[in-house]
Amino acid sequence: MIVGLTGGIGSGKTTVAEIFQFLGVPVYEADHFAKSIIDTDIRVQSRLQALLGIEIVKEGKIDRPLMASIIFNDPKLLEATNSIIHPAVAKHFKAWLAKQNVTYIIREAAILFESGSYRDCDKIITVTAPQELRIERVMSRSKISREEVLARMDKQWGEEEKVKRSHFVVQNDNSRSLIKQVLEIHDSLINP
Repeated sequence: MIVGLTGGIGSGKTTVAEIFQFLGVPVYEADHFAKSIIDTDIRVQSRLQALLGIEIVKEGKIDRPLMASIIFNDPKLLEATNSIIHPAVAKHFKAWLAKQNVTYIIREAAILFESGSYRDCDKIITVTAPQELRIERVMSRSKISREEVLARMDKQWGEEEKVKRSHFVVQNDNSRSLIKQVLEIHDSLINP
């Protein structure tokens, strides 16, 4: 079974994914593998160079800050970039999934809904957190401005829409134990 795990930037989905990993559940971190693919797949790099400019590749790797500064201000370029990266990640995921032999796996992706990859999931978990808390977390960890965080949030679906389409919701607002919430979901997935 494929269980999608998503949440807005700064919601804490990576922490939730780590709890699932601790329970022995294989987790496919789409963002991590996307970064690896754009840094190592020559075909993807050349297509990104054709779209965004030759300077996007430095020392054999994509200059991610430069790419972000270009695409996050241009919806058409963002969409075109995603149309190059998402199929490569989907192909990689399919190969990774074929090697798994467990009751379920977690497919963690910040843009699970936006990319359309939620369609391949049997169940979906959304991690939520108050917007101000999310902004503080991202500013602290990524050393970017509030405006940059808000700009990235604007590129993602809102929590309300994600929650409506989810089977499970993890509230990461410091009011309930994340571990307890994940254990409850884990139990319902292995004992349907």
